[in-house]
Amino acid sequence: MARDNDFMDVDSDSDISILDGGNNASSKGKGKGKATDKHRADKGKAKPKDVQAYTWEASYTRSWDTVQEDEAGSLQSAVDDWMTRGRRRRQQGPGAAIRRSIIRHLVLILDLSSSMLDRDMRPTRFALTLQYSREFILEWFDQNPLGQIGIVGMRAGIGERICEMSGNPQEVLKSISDRHKLLPTGDPSLQNAIEMARNSMSHLPTHSSRELLIIFGSLTTCDPGNIHDTLDACVKNKIRISVVALAAEMKICRDLCDKSGGQFGVAMNEGHYKDLLFELVPPPAQRAATRAAGAGATNPGADLMMMDASPPSLCVCHAELKSEGFIYCDVCGYHHLFPVKPFEPLKEIPERPAAACHACARPFLATVQQSTADGMSPVGRYRCPECHNDFCSDCDVFLHDVVHCCPGCGK
Repeated sequence: MARDNDFMDVDSDSDISILDGGNNASSKGKGKGKATDKHRADKGKAKPKDVQAYTWEASYTRSWDTVQEDEAGSLQSAVDDWMTRGRRRRQQGPGAAIRRSIIRHLVLILDLSSSMLDRDMRPTRFALTLQYSREFILEWFDQNPLGQIGIVGMRAGIGERICEMSGNPQEVLKSISDRHKLLPTGDPSLQNAIEMARNSMSHLPTHSSRELLIIFGSLTTCDPGNIHDTLDACVKNKIRISVVALAAEMKICRDLCDKSGGQFGVAMNEGHYKDLLFELVPPPAQRAATRAAGAGATNPGADLMMMDASPPSLCVCHAELKSEGFIYCDVCGYHHLFPVKPFEPLKEIPERPAAACHACARPFLATVQQSTADGMSPVGRYRCPECHNDFCSDCDVFLHDVVHCCPGCGK
């Protein structure tokens, strides 16, 4: 009993297990009791409720934090906030004349490594990337009808050509329609993919835009050489590189964008991922460069594309005399060159108010909202600065995002 009493103060279960057979039963029982007590103590410790195993859990299980009801129990305030963000984005756009490229050549580089199988974006990074890529290609060709797109994949440490440079959107979409041929595997290689894309642009004319859009979901890259040499070659060839990261920011990705003049962003969720992609649909502004004297030193077509500076010329669509550019048209012109000016939100009902919206003929509300977000009209009226017609909030969003033309003044 003395030996048992001495060993009763031992805290380690491993020390008790070396006792003789007579004491094994009591020591095992004691160890089991201690384990049970420890299990109960751990069970009593509740995990914090704000800890999420995946990022998508926050958006699905705590959706009530992002969508708030107003005092009347309506969700209209949440919808108004969403439209306000769109208006603020348009108002922050450049209002001065900007020279942009008309003829664009873009190579879309997709990460097809095993990291794209992660489920932090629903259903997976790979499935969501294919879905957003299809939408991006359709919107890109809609706003850049003279452009061409090629697709390169990176998996198993090599660059894989998925689609040649083409101006046919259906051909480009067909190349990524069969997802079984694009199953992610292995590690990506930024250098091999960029070199393959750069070689496919070597024959392009100098006045066209050369761009690379990389969708990168890994935190590593398996390169055969010095990727900084590849970056210097891209800068020399005037290739603009933009990166949309799905995992985290990497220094090499940031260097690729900063030194080549592209854009870099890390997707925080599915909605932010799509916003980062569609910000690259409009053509980028041309970088300032010194012009050498002599014939062929400048691009005559680019000079005519300057807003508010080109001489009057005929539109190639309807043979109408225009002063904004030789390819401009009110109906089918390049929306990114001549965007619709932001409508002004009215703070109060004017002296001679219009009874209905100028676009959809829906009557305006006679009441005034007490609390509205910044950028929203409390009377629900948005006035065009050119024709001074009033529009409702739904038509304001539709005209700027879809129609790209004001029905009152045709601009």
